[in-house]
Amino acid sequence: MPHHPHPHPRPAPLRRPRRGRLLTAVAAASLAVLSAVTPARAADGQITGLAGKCVDVAAASSANGTAVQLYDCNGTAAQRWSNPGDGTLRALGKCLDVVDRGTADGAAVQLWDCSGGTNQQWVVTSAHDIVNPAANKCLDVRDNNPADGTRLQIWSCSGGANQKWNAPASGGGGTTPSGFVVSEAQFNQMFPNRAPFYTYGGLTAALGAYPAFANTGSDTVRKQEAAAFLANVSHETGGLVYVVEQNTANYPHYCDGSRPYGCPAGQAAYYGRGPLQLSWNFNYKAAGDALGIDLLGNPWLVQNDSAVAWKTGLWYWNTQTGPGTTTPHNAMVGGAGFGQTIRSINGSLECDGKNPAQVQSRVDAYQRFARILGVDPGGNLYC
Repeated sequence: MPHHPHPHPRPAPLRRPRRGRLLTAVAAASLAVLSAVTPARAADGQITGLAGKCVDVAAASSANGTAVQLYDCNGTAAQRWSNPGDGTLRALGKCLDVVDRGTADGAAVQLWDCSGGTNQQWVVTSAHDIVNPAANKCLDVRDNNPADGTRLQIWSCSGGANQKWNAPASGGGGTTPSGFVVSEAQFNQMFPNRAPFYTYGGLTAALGAYPAFANTGSDTVRKQEAAAFLANVSHETGGLVYVVEQNTANYPHYCDGSRPYGCPAGQAAYYGRGPLQLSWNFNYKAAGDALGIDLLGNPWLVQNDSAVAWKTGLWYWNTQTGPGTTTPHNAMVGGAGFGQTIRSINGSLECDGKNPAQVQSRVDAYQRFARILGVDPGGNLYC
């Protein structure tokens, strides 16, 4: 966060800390929309799509590497799929799998032993897409060919009829008792490489501090806000990989000694931590006061307690305008759009053409997370 020369400003905006390496942008894909061709309604366990045909395991073989194809629906076990709520789609006791963990257009799918790999994770969206989040691509009928035996693959999501499916509803996941619109399975799909510190339980435990978050307006608005928050978090932390700022040379710079309370935890104690990389002594003081936690005296709580870390991110999101004119929460529930959340978090360094690559990274993550939640991302994506 930049130093503010005045003695009593509002807390300075969060700033993405400099790190030893640049974070790569999340791969983008166009938001898939409902096709004019409506796929046939699925019977229990079937996944139906192009020309009303079924996702089928070739020759009903459970051997690893068996092709998965399109075929006339026949009610056999080769076409009976389950969605147990852990992100997998299963038939014949094995998982729908992208061959060789491929992420490129045209990577084929097959049946394979369930391993927990990201190439076996699928999101069935309300828009009838089946998305592999690791590749950010959709399950696709090769060459739009409805013939029996056509191999299935992954391809950039286009909204075409050859990517539209009716699939079994999940047997798990759902919302939490708190009512959060992101299930644990969806959270894990968003952050397949996250640090163990960033737990789903820590996030849901923090929600009570700001009950309006992702709980205001229509179901669409609630999901859009959750996706927007988590997309900015993903950008700031490299996909929930970083708990603390990586450039230790910055650590002594975040103490504003002009504040009357000073830096009781030490000159170098207020470096970036948590999902929105809280930094500077005055931000630790303001967040701690709002949350009823002594973060000025014990800033290490933000890197040692997952719920506290998530609360600091929610504090900024719900209460701070930063270099913008509205809080990120109000930007999303008021219809200003995702671009204004970027402005409120890091607009002074990224918006108005200052760093379009960083803005695009945030937008890409938002579009991907919106797809996982099955919601249109809306307009005004850029700042």
